[in-house]
Amino acid sequence: MIQKFKDSGYEIVDFSDKADIYVINTCTVTSIADKKSRQFLRHAKKINSDSIIVAVGCYVQVARDVLEKIPEIDLCLGTNEKSKIVFYVEEFLKTKNKDVKIDDVFKDPEYSEFGSVTYTDKTRAVIKVQDGCDRFCSYCIIPYARGRVRSRNPESVIKEISQIAKTGIKEVVITGIHIASYGKDFNNVYKLIDLLEDINKIDGIKRIRLRFNRTTFNYR
Repeated sequence: MIQKFKDSGYEIVDFSDKADIYVINTCTVTSIADKKSRQFLRHAKKINSDSIIVAVGCYVQVARDVLEKIPEIDLCLGTNEKSKIVFYVEEFLKTKNKDVKIDDVFKDPEYSEFGSVTYTDKTRAVIKVQDGCDRFCSYCIIPYARGRVRSRNPESVIKEISQIAKTGIKEVVITGIHIASYGKDFNNVYKLIDLLEDINKIDGIKRIRLRFNRTTFNYR
């Protein structure tokens, strides 16, 4: 989402700074995450009462009825609407009408491309390769917030990382909701290990990390 705003000419500032637009990417893994998301949304409006407050992400996807009642929020965008965030913000600037855009995550059978990301920190780039989960554990809400397993086309992943490597970035972090399921929707003809081996062939990439939940593994 930062990339989308940068491409449209917006300046990115620290959350603690006074800004015209605040985007809160919400989480809903636990009730504590829900509470913190609500706190951040309300706090942003206190920093600048004239700002636009945009709630996006998982908590929005599963708790529309709760967030619609929070007066500080101007826009609520679900999981699938993130890629159009700049469009929705600029529509709000024209109309000043509060809006909610939340699609059914189970209606999208394929991975939604977000475009190439050039916004990275100085040493590594985070590359999302997978979304959704098919486990439907009784204690977990993630499948309802992110939908079923959808794997990103490997050609798209390799193209993006190849472009990033040319900028001097030597480390990539491969991430997703359940990356061990990568390729499951490809009928098991191409799996995570195949993707890692192809990434490892890219000139300039020296380290590959796998990130899911709170655990990070290195692949060299």
